[in-house]
Amino acid sequence: MHNNIPKKFYFINSFNENIINNLDNNTGVIYRNYTKKLDIKEIIKIKEFCLKKKVRFYLSNNFKIALKLRLDGAYLPSFNKNYRHLSYKIRHSFLILGSAHNINEIRIKEVQRVNFIFISSIFKKNKNYLGIYRFRKIRKLTKKNVIALGGISQKNIKKIRLLDCNGLSGISYFEKKRPQKMGPF
Repeated sequence: MHNNIPKKFYFINSFNENIINNLDNNTGVIYRNYTKKLDIKEIIKIKEFCLKKKVRFYLSNNFKIALKLRLDGAYLPSFNKNYRHLSYKIRHSFLILGSAHNINEIRIKEVQRVNFIFISSIFKKNKNYLGIYRFRKIRKLTKKNVIALGGISQKNIKKIRLLDCNGLSGISYFEKKRPQKMGPF
């Protein structure tokens, strides 16, 4: 269906050339900045840098701009429950990513026709904490590709193999110094 699909996804809130420069081309960058007004110039700058580095680039929570700027795809956070994007004509290589914390949100993401569902939180102990066993139970309830999200670190990277997922995502894992080989992906 899609070629060159990343196995790792890195969330950013602002452009940091040094971190993106260290990513391999099996990593996708998801720009999500909910604190300030969307800066189109910054998005174009990130897009051009990612193209140069052969890293795929996705925009969070703004489907229309992701299409207009011909990005690699769009990310629909768990709080985005609308279906407007289904009326847009999208190109074959455009990926729709979405996150979910429970079975109700997974069903919404399935209706939104996402290609990948980011299920969280796998390791980070917050209000959405699942742990390995609940993650595996929820994962079995969908036929969509699943990405593990939340609290992934060098200590628990080997546990990702137990999850039967298609990839991993995070923030701090990519920002910390790590070995070249990144676990199962």
